[in-house]
Amino acid sequence: MSGGNVLMIGSGGREHALCWKLADSPFVQKIYCTPGSVGISTTDKVECVELDVKDYPATAKWCKDHEIDLVVIGPEDPLANGVVDGLAAFGIPCFGPTKAGAQIEANKDWSKAFMAKYQIPTARYKSFTDAAAAKEFINTAPFPALVVKASGLAAGKGVVVAASKEEACQAVDDILTDSKYGSAGETVVIEELLEGDEVSVLAFTDGETVSMMPPAQDHKRVGDGDTGPNTGGMGAYCPCPLITPDQLLDVKEQVLQRAVDGLKAEGIKYVGVLYAGMMVTKSGPMTLEFNCRFGDPETQVLMTLMESDLYKVMKACVNGTLKQMQVTWNTKLSAVGVVIASKGYPETSTKGCVISGLSQVQSTPGMVVFHSGVSRGANGTLVTWGGRVLLVAARAGSLRAAAAAATAAAALVDFPGAHYRKDIAYRAFTNM
Repeated sequence: MSGGNVLMIGSGGREHALCWKLADSPFVQKIYCTPGSVGISTTDKVECVELDVKDYPATAKWCKDHEIDLVVIGPEDPLANGVVDGLAAFGIPCFGPTKAGAQIEANKDWSKAFMAKYQIPTARYKSFTDAAAAKEFINTAPFPALVVKASGLAAGKGVVVAASKEEACQAVDDILTDSKYGSAGETVVIEELLEGDEVSVLAFTDGETVSMMPPAQDHKRVGDGDTGPNTGGMGAYCPCPLITPDQLLDVKEQVLQRAVDGLKAEGIKYVGVLYAGMMVTKSGPMTLEFNCRFGDPETQVLMTLMESDLYKVMKACVNGTLKQMQVTWNTKLSAVGVVIASKGYPETSTKGCVISGLSQVQSTPGMVVFHSGVSRGANGTLVTWGGRVLLVAARAGSLRAAAAAATAAAALVDFPGAHYRKDIAYRAFTNM
């Protein structure tokens, strides 16, 4: 395999982790990232560039001028908007699904109907565009119909797991009547509340073969003990012991492979990452949702454990040769990532606070720092520039040791209003 240049689309911690891992490949000459970030720009082989990726002809010309042989799309929005279709029309190879494939995340109503059609285990549900009918269903369904979702993309915030029928009905009013999420909430999906442990199972796919990654668990609530409002994710760990090897095999066969085969049957060749959000219930793993891309913050811990060459794996997905690859992971180590958030997150975020203590963390063996919301301030200082500011990831021989190291590292990073969870991975320990 000869070397190539990569274009990464995105600017968050997920994209930082992907650039960090891609830079490790001897087959990657240069990585361009748009719009990128301060942290991403300091990664080996990476240069951040300004491109209007919605202008497909101009982006394709730029890719050809810079000898790009792989475009990697991090966030869901460009995928849902059809960036892969737009660039493919000019012969630019992309790691990521087409607009039709991205529906599996971007249209929850479509996704649930797809799961039902292809017998992918999932919660019972019904979709509505009328608020009165939706509330009637919540109050009369033969199961706890307490999960209310905006059908479209709402930046990870359009899901309410209600504690009561009243709260679920209020969520319907917020989404349908008050248009809290705009056009993303023109349809609501109301689902049965499932109980158990939530686990993220991601897989590489070339549209035929599925190569599953180790299971991870994200921590959505802002406070210790899973308290407070939902966030984009306050930390993650991998591997997650809350799902058994037999259950993982079921997820691979009944969820991931079934989904890829079902998409193919619908005329959709799905290339990239397929992310299954699973609930491990008493009756087995059930699919909460699919995402059409890498998760954030799961990616940051997964990449620290990946042994295979990420560039070669992505190229195999694009070229349809994944079946010939053995994707390997470090099974001797565990990884834990702790997100450090700015004051007010998730309701608001604080910009411009000077960050200190990073050099101490970065010089510690086994530690990696990924930037999510960081910018340059006066005199070249690093300052906060978003809700989730940084993620510190630690690898160690045991999950407990990795969690302790990541939590200790988070304590070294300081800025006004900084907050982080001190219990990432705690769910694994209650069952150990």
